[in-house]
Formats: sequence, structure tokens, C-alpha cells
Amino acid sequence: MGVNKLRTGLAMLGIIIGIGSVIALVSLGQSSQAAVTNQIESLGANLLTISPSSQRGEFIQGGAGSATTLTLEDAQAIASSPSVTDVSNVSPEYSRRAQVTAGGKNTNTSIIGVQAIYSTLHKVSVAEGQFISDGDDARQLKVAVLGPTVVQDLFGETNPVGATVRISGQSFRVIGVTVSKGGTGFGNADDVIYVPLSTAQKVLFGATSLSSISVQAKSSAVMTAAEDEVGYLLLDRHKISSPANADFSIFSQNDILNTASSVTGTFTALLSGIAAISLIVGGIGIMNIMLVTVTERTREIGLRKALGAKKKDIIAQFLIESIILTFVGGVLGMFVGILLSFVISKIISLPFTIAFGSILLAIGVSGAIGILFGWYPARKAANLQPIEALRYE
Repeated sequence: MGVNKLRTGLAMLGIIIGIGSVIALVSLGQSSQAAVTNQIESLGANLLTISPSSQRGEFIQGGAGSATTLTLEDAQAIASSPSVTDVSNVSPEYSRRAQVTAGGKNTNTSIIGVQAIYSTLHKVSVAEGQFISDGDDARQLKVAVLGPTVVQDLFGETNPVGATVRISGQSFRVIGVTVSKGGTGFGNADDVIYVPLSTAQKVLFGATSLSSISVQAKSSAVMTAAEDEVGYLLLDRHKISSPANADFSIFSQNDILNTASSVTGTFTALLSGIAAISLIVGGIGIMNIMLVTVTERTREIGLRKALGAKKKDIIAQFLIESIILTFVGGVLGMFVGILLSFVISKIISLPFTIAFGSILLAIGVSGAIGILFGWYPARKAANLQPIEALRYE
């Protein structure tokens, strides 16, 4: 191996690429899963979201619609009912998209009518100013708290607190700016404007219903119980006898997390399987190199056997060479994979995550490949007859 450095390097290259690819893809898959989980959990802990539904399905699984079946009284009943014992907080909400202008600039964003409890349930922190208060809601004040994306669109780098924005043609005073939660596209938690719930319903949009009700269970252990308590309370209030005919839907945060984890886990496994193919290709490359080595060293093998070397000695010699090639390639591939995952995570703004189990598995697999693909060349060398090997040119 020392004499034929280029051949040795090329033989290890397939293993380096295979191990590096597996580690990098598994790491990036787990980073994606962590990012999705963090994004969902940043919206609140132990949450149930109740949405009005025009489709009548079982209340814990029905599809959300655009119906107007939820009211502020429903939210108040959930918060005060003695039959609902596993709920700690309730947040009624009304949301709709609207055109917002300020200083000649405009944007179309989500307007969310909320009460003060919203910031607690959904982990909304204020970077500048203050959040909506119960007094703002009680007096139907025209005040607004802007998300960072809206601030950037309308004010750039200027602090907007104290400024005025026009929402659907009505003037609102900016009283706060929220801390960024990250995210892009539709449903971006930073591309929102919070206003008092009563203002959104009665002043801006003329609505009497709610878009949703967020309910926080006391712990993750009682989320199912809380879901059932809330569901049956609303069925009773809406005069519906069977859950199959419910005019609302309840979505659990745990269900969303489990679905997201399942999707990202499947995607990671798929990518890892594709990367593992390169390990097989690398193993075949090792076997080819070892077969060439056996052919080149036929006379050496014959001489060793003539001097008393046994089959197991010849097998051990070539297996050790094969294992060294794959093990060294595996270690180098490990560093390549860690470096790749770190660089790519930084480029696409994902949390850097390394699964040490995947590293140990990859190195173990590299050793197994050395044995598996080195066995045939080693057996071929061990089965050579000494006289024929010594006469080989």
C-alpha cells in the first residue's frame, strides 16, 4: 500500500465518499427535523387549536373550514367550565389578511386579533415597546404590534414604535415590535400584525365569530384528556349530539410534531439509502484493487506458502490490508461528512446536529465492507498452489 500510494488513495476514495455522504445526509436530515420541531414548538407548548369547520367529521379529526361556528362565548366557556379541568389557558383569535400602508410603502399581511393571553400561549416576545393588553381589548383601541417582516417591509431599519400604519384604510398606532421567530412564505410567524381582538372583530372586519381558539393543556400528559373535555363541552354548547356531526375541528400540537417528524425521518432514511449505494460501489472498488494486488503478488504468495505459510496466514494478510483500506477511508470519510454537514447547515441556516450513532455505524460498516469485499481476493490468494505461483510470470 505504501509503494502504490495513488492506487491506495483511489481505492479509499469510494469509501470516503460513501461514509461522508451517509454522515452528512443523516446529519442534515436530523438538522431539518430539529428545525421543524423548533419552529412548531416556538408557536407554543401543549397547544390545542380549535377551528370552525363546515365539514362534519369526528371532532378530534375533522377538517378545518371557513365556517363561523366559534364565538367568544365558546372561548369563555372553555376557560370557566368546571368540566374542563386539564386546561390552563385559553386564547380566542380572529385573523384575516389585509392591505397595510405606511409612509408610501404597503404590504399585504395577516392581521390577528388577540387578547393579552396570546403572548403567553404562543411564546410571543416583544423586542420593542409592548404587546396588546387587556385594557386595549376592552376599549377597542386602534393599536398594533408588528412582526419583524412587516417592520422591514414598511419601515426598513427605522424603529416604528409610535408611528402610524393604515390597516384597510384605518389608522393604527404602533405600540410594539415582536422578536423574530424565523420562517418564510405563507404562515410566516414574523409576517403578522397583532391588534386587539375586539378591534379586529368590531372595528376592522365587522365579525362576530372567531377564526380559532388556542387552548393550552396543563401538561403534555393530559393533552388527550383536555382535547376530549373541550370537544364534548363545545358539542353540548352547539347542541350537537354526536361527535361525528361536530361543526369544529381540534388539532393537537403533538399530532403536528409527530407528522413532521415522520416526514423528515422518512426523507432522511431515503437520502441515507441512496448515499449507502456509494458504499457498495466503494467496496467493489476495494475488491477490484485487492484482486489486482493478488495477481501482482502471486510469486510472493507462492514463496510464502513454500516456506510454510498456511491458508489462514495468507487470508489474514489480505483481509488486514482490505480492512485497513476501508477503516482509514471510513475515518477520513467521517471528517469529510462532519465538515460537509457543518458547512451546509450554516449556508441554509439549519441547526448543526451530528448523530454519533451514525458515525459509529458508518465506521463499523466500513470495516464490514473491508471483510466482505476483501474475503474473495483473500481466498483466491490462499488457494493458489505454491509451485504454480512460483512459476507465475
